Amino acid sequence: MVVPLTRQTAGFPMADLGFASDFPQPTRDQWLKLVDGVLKGAPFERRLVGATHDGIRVEPLYGKADGTAPMARAGSGPWHVLARADDPDAKRANAQALLDLENGATGLHVAFSGSVGAHGFGLADGSQATVATVFDGVVLDAGIHVELDLSIRCKEAATALADLVVARGLDPAACDIAFGYDPLGQFALLGGGPVDWPTLAPLFAGLAKDLLGRGFKGPVCAADGRIVHAAGGSEAQELAFALASALAYLRAMEAGGIPLDTARAAIGFRLAADADQFLTIAKVRALRRLWAGIETACGLDPVPLRLHVETAWRMTTRRDPWVNLLRTTVAVFAAGVGGADSIAVLPFTQALGLPDAFARRLARNTQLVLQEESNLARVADPAAGSGGIEALTSQLCEAAWSLVQDLETRGGLHAGLADGTFHDKVAAVRTERGKAVARRKDAITGTSEFPDVYEAPVAVLVPAPAATAMPGFGQFASLAPMRAAEPFEALRDAADRAAARPTVFIATLGPIAEFTARATFAKNLFEAGGVAAPVPEGFSAGDATDLAALTEAFRASGAKVACLCSSDERYAREAAEATRALQGAGAAAIWLAGRPGELEADLRAAGIEGFVFAGCDVLATLRQVHATLGL
Repeated sequence: MVVPLTRQTAGFPMADLGFASDFPQPTRDQWLKLVDGVLKGAPFERRLVGATHDGIRVEPLYGKADGTAPMARAGSGPWHVLARADDPDAKRANAQALLDLENGATGLHVAFSGSVGAHGFGLADGSQATVATVFDGVVLDAGIHVELDLSIRCKEAATALADLVVARGLDPAACDIAFGYDPLGQFALLGGGPVDWPTLAPLFAGLAKDLLGRGFKGPVCAADGRIVHAAGGSEAQELAFALASALAYLRAMEAGGIPLDTARAAIGFRLAADADQFLTIAKVRALRRLWAGIETACGLDPVPLRLHVETAWRMTTRRDPWVNLLRTTVAVFAAGVGGADSIAVLPFTQALGLPDAFARRLARNTQLVLQEESNLARVADPAAGSGGIEALTSQLCEAAWSLVQDLETRGGLHAGLADGTFHDKVAAVRTERGKAVARRKDAITGTSEFPDVYEAPVAVLVPAPAATAMPGFGQFASLAPMRAAEPFEALRDAADRAAARPTVFIATLGPIAEFTARATFAKNLFEAGGVAAPVPEGFSAGDATDLAALTEAFRASGAKVACLCSSDERYAREAAEATRALQGAGAAAIWLAGRPGELEADLRAAGIEGFVFAGCDVLATLRQVHATLGL
């Protein structure tokens, strides 16, 4: 018998520790009063309250959420760790898949050419020969999960895999395969299709009915929100697209004679996870809550949906790709906490080309470390009850549901795509997102912030193909994929093509204490465009700047452009004279680090081209510098 451990039975005195219960519970008003003292009159709303691209308010502090309960996943164990199979060489794709499965992966994300997840590569076709080659040696009924990422020209891969299961004499119900039919997703990606959705819906239902009739448990089709995320859309738009797709597929299957309960189980969902940890967690949870509401409205008892999550293409970078490892780690964490049933990680070199074995290993192990060492999968819905996450989840549900209702009034997702209304909403967010990136409000570490113009190249099996316009049907505007880093990468590429590394001369004024902060800022800003900006030790001569030494150093640097860096007080005394001196030494354009304030007119009159500061349009500045340098 194990006796209770009290102070007496433990054998030593033990004090009763009340901890927080011994202190009075602070109120929000008390907290706001303290915050106001710190802000010193600055507006609380502007300084501490943020907003998402859906207009969702993000508070600095939340209380505990009451009356909430954890949301269950479809499976009871850890999520499936999926490795990508996307090599156009089917034999090499098979070797990669077997290696991944032997070393910890518990499933495969099989991307075909032209699919949402192909990213320039993908299996070349969906023929029986290709499918058989890729799955050679893969034990399909051994508990692994397979996600097919189909394209309109490789859609026969689903039937080919089903035929392979039958040919091997396997029980279809024992094979965990998400076949991934997603015609509306392809319509959105390609701006239409060979036939319209009303014509295609019965054919789609027939394919679903065939696979279900063979004994496969599905999911048969995919309601895929990744398309919207890759196109630059918001979280609510991504959710709305997935839900509207699911509704269209549900109706098509019901009209095709598939019982509603069977049809809803035939639908799987796919979302993207990015490095915005809290929004990703909330988005995954919101999808589960919204779909449960739709099931209830259909007269069904809600059951956990099947959700596959892939780390976001939109956040990947070609420059300093090692930072992609940090981004995908945060994304996997968020997807796991949110309740994904399976996760695929884009290897850190995916934007550069076809990843090699090292990059694939890191993608696989990112998940395994979070599962096995961080025990992330051992708690069901760990975000339940969190004030911030619950608030974001609820607000995302409201925003997404409003978009779904709007699509419903238009006749469904296909109608909303055909009339351009949904595309226009996504495009508006994409434009705002681009402005935030240009001003570094949405900073991209290693690209727009803290770049390394001398970074070493990273190995890939095959370089990424040159970007080309996506071939489409042109029936309506397509949701074309993008990466946030692309504008900065284009500038870096242009600078790299120069015969010699282009340079901006950092013209420091005064002692080091006055110029270091702004000189470091300017260096990072210009180097984000591939223009080197080494910071000199300074040209201080007593309390003034040695302009002769400054201009001599400028001539020796070979630079055509300069940037003044110092304090506001120093600018008032020396900036105009330093500008004229640099112009006399041959400077084609001179910038100044900092907001000019009342000095702007005088500084521009002296010859200052422009000003760089936190919040300025960095892309516009860099493009102007490139033009001056003839890049």
